[in-house]
Amino acid sequence: APDTERLALEITIDQPGPSRPSGATSPRPMVRPLRLGRNGRWVRSGVTWREFGFSAGYGLRDIRPDHAATLKSMLAAARLERYYPDSQPIALAAFGPDLWHHLRQAARVGIELVGAGGTAGTVMANRLARRYDTEIREATLAITIVDQDPVHIYQPGLLFIPFGEYTADDVVKGRQAQLAKGVRYIQSAVEELDPAHDIVRLADGQSLRYTLCILATGTRLAPEETEGLTGPGWQEKVFDFYTLDGATKLAEALARFERGRVVINVVEMPIKCPVAPLEFAFLADAYFEKRGIRDQVSITYATPLDGAFTKPACSKSLTHLLTEKGIALETEFNTGRVDGEAGALVSWDERTVPFDLLVTIPLHRGAAFIEAVPGLGNDLGFVRTDPHTLQSKLKENLFAIGDATDVPASKAGSVVHFEAEILEENVRRFLAGEPLDPAFDGHANCFIETGHEKALLIDFNYEVEPLPGNFPFAWGPMPLLKESRLNHLGKLAFRHVYWNALLPGYDFPGIPARMKRTGKQFPAPAAV
Repeated sequence: APDTERLALEITIDQPGPSRPSGATSPRPMVRPLRLGRNGRWVRSGVTWREFGFSAGYGLRDIRPDHAATLKSMLAAARLERYYPDSQPIALAAFGPDLWHHLRQAARVGIELVGAGGTAGTVMANRLARRYDTEIREATLAITIVDQDPVHIYQPGLLFIPFGEYTADDVVKGRQAQLAKGVRYIQSAVEELDPAHDIVRLADGQSLRYTLCILATGTRLAPEETEGLTGPGWQEKVFDFYTLDGATKLAEALARFERGRVVINVVEMPIKCPVAPLEFAFLADAYFEKRGIRDQVSITYATPLDGAFTKPACSKSLTHLLTEKGIALETEFNTGRVDGEAGALVSWDERTVPFDLLVTIPLHRGAAFIEAVPGLGNDLGFVRTDPHTLQSKLKENLFAIGDATDVPASKAGSVVHFEAEILEENVRRFLAGEPLDPAFDGHANCFIETGHEKALLIDFNYEVEPLPGNFPFAWGPMPLLKESRLNHLGKLAFRHVYWNALLPGYDFPGIPARMKRTGKQFPAPAAV
């Protein structure tokens, strides 16, 4: 409709204040409609939720009919404190579990979502803001972080949402509130990276020149690249839990599930949180047992790897956990297509795994603008990165961190923390004209939930596979490569550590960036 206007939805954060209800102490994600202004920018004037509350559609005659109908439907689903909507934003929580259905529908008709915040970028911005506090105050150095989403999601918490242990409120916080004072935040998508001229061009029309650029763009899920995955059955009996939308919808599906075949499938590696799919299988076993229907449910874990775990040492010593829990294992399963109507997961070599409920971990890719720069990313769009200095292989003033890199380390929050300590020093060295320190050793540290309030803990790097022993000291208190309730409590406590230590960029006492050998039971040297 060329003579009508498009709409957008803006997500903002309502901070606690005098106008908030008594006892409201947490930031609330809110949503409001926008329309396109004369300058081509999204503006708030001229459109509010109030207009969508009138059945006659007063004030919407210049709006695209499909956009207007979509937002009217969305408003009708909201549980409002007042009978009629007013001009204020509406809390995302008011839409309940239907929120993600409405946002998907909005995207389908072309309503732009203005406004997922990354761990790596936040950690680096906060560390550098602390190191260069004086320079920032004297305006001799500026730190800018660009992110299209004002909402930051605690990714490890998504694992617990399908089982009713967490809700969206437990994993979502305001983006701005996580950034240190002095960090400039621009809410926009990146349109283009121009390394030849040291410029980042944003979707809102801004161009940013840089001396040094850190790419902390994370991963994006690409379920559409697997034949049939988003076809019939998608979000009905085929779900992911790597997005808040998927995890929330999966919680509803699991609550309804009484009997049948549950299949957990990793489409392709690498993925973020590489142990999370296995954790899901273990938690599903405990969940169905608690409901008293475990004997009515089969669980199958299908992976492209030759073992259950990404690390051979773990597969060798821990695969018995799947056997004990009655979880079937399909290895070297390279997913070719999904037939949602028939309930069939089919590999490239035509092996078929039937399902009544498929939990998929779709293909992961890097940011689209990374893929658009020749030589910057690999085939999946992850930044080609020196595995020890974290400098990009394309240009010396480009660095990368976290899930955005192609380094052979786990795409996990602990890795971001360890990388950040090394990268902070290398940023200082680069700006000072000094040689970089090739200090990152691939250190990763992961809790693995095994169900029934127990968890494993593994600690490893590029050269050393997970070993038994104790962590973080020689005496413990946490056992390595062994189930314990203490490890489970550590997993739950990590949410507090994440918001209050990892994101602000503080070092963890007793846990250095480089992996410690202390406490690990190394095998005896082979006899000569």
